[in-house]
Amino acid sequence: MNHTTAESPRTDAGGYWHRLREAAYLPRAEGRIAAIDLARGVAISLMIVSHAVSGLLGLRLVPEWGMVPVHLMTKFSSSLFILVFGIALAVAFLPHARSEHWPRRRLKLWLRALEVLFWYKALTIVEMLPLYAPEDILATLLWHNFAIWVEILGFYAIALLWVPLVLPLWARAPLWGRLAAMALVTALAAWLQRVDFGELEILQALLVDHEDHYAWGQLSRAPLVMAGLLIGEAVLRCYFTPAWRRRLVMTLLGLGSAMLVAFFMLALLGGEVHAALMSVARNVGKHPPGLAFMLFSVGGAFIILAAALAGGERLPRLLLPITLVGSDALKAFIFHIVVIFLVLRFLLDSWQVYSYPQVLGIGVALVLGAAGWIALTRWIGANK
Repeated sequence: MNHTTAESPRTDAGGYWHRLREAAYLPRAEGRIAAIDLARGVAISLMIVSHAVSGLLGLRLVPEWGMVPVHLMTKFSSSLFILVFGIALAVAFLPHARSEHWPRRRLKLWLRALEVLFWYKALTIVEMLPLYAPEDILATLLWHNFAIWVEILGFYAIALLWVPLVLPLWARAPLWGRLAAMALVTALAAWLQRVDFGELEILQALLVDHEDHYAWGQLSRAPLVMAGLLIGEAVLRCYFTPAWRRRLVMTLLGLGSAMLVAFFMLALLGGEVHAALMSVARNVGKHPPGLAFMLFSVGGAFIILAAALAGGERLPRLLLPITLVGSDALKAFIFHIVVIFLVLRFLLDSWQVYSYPQVLGIGVALVLGAAGWIALTRWIGANK
């Protein structure tokens, strides 16, 4: 099946207006796109290394060379993960959103939400077990507070409840409507961030982040999901035709480079580039999202995504362990949280026992271990 359209792109003003009025063009993918698994695998691998450092050593003991550039690079992870979430939704579900089979697909997403929610709460216990009293763990399970390292699962569990309601509207909306929705949600999130929620700060944290709670706001991250949906549509249209895929890769590369240039320009205007890099490495501007952090994180995410798509089907095979991790991110997430917090911190009492190079090595070993665990469980499932 050829995913190109018969029309050549028009470059006049009327052609651009015609494009803006178009609903999403959503051909079906020719099988699983390994480049998406690779991009997701890079995101989860960076996250695993970051969690190994912060969960076993703590950022205060990381040497300066470890913060910049090593730990700094892990800041691409969260934005890349959310972008790929949107891309995967577009590739696997959006083409079905206008079909008679959509109720079954929607139910599949809601069941996945329940599965992620279960593991979010189970891993909250695992994370907090070495650190907190039972009453604190119970309060967190009841959403009176938030954990830290597993909160990204909470974001996905809630997102998978409302995203299936939005996808049919997104599939029918013209391009200008989808772009306007991104702008409106961004503005709404920025406004709600400044609103005083009073005693409802947990609600604010769930919606748009709160400075006293380590939560991922649904509205503050929704524009990244929407950007992923747009990129996913472009992947469906371009990926299987080399010339169009190159154009998509160059577009993503250009956007990512422009964001990183904007970050460094802001840093230069502030008078200290190294201090700006250290702030990003220390998560300043991550919760709630700040301009400098998001420029750096999203810019790097776009560049990694461009590289993954440029590699086609060959690069995922060359980087097979990372691709395996990306092919089952939930299983990889469960594996590394259990090893870090249940095995190393709780059972082996390994908090601040290892040096920074050692915890980096543990992080890399956890990536390989997660890939091995995924491969083993698949082999067992195939040979039952």
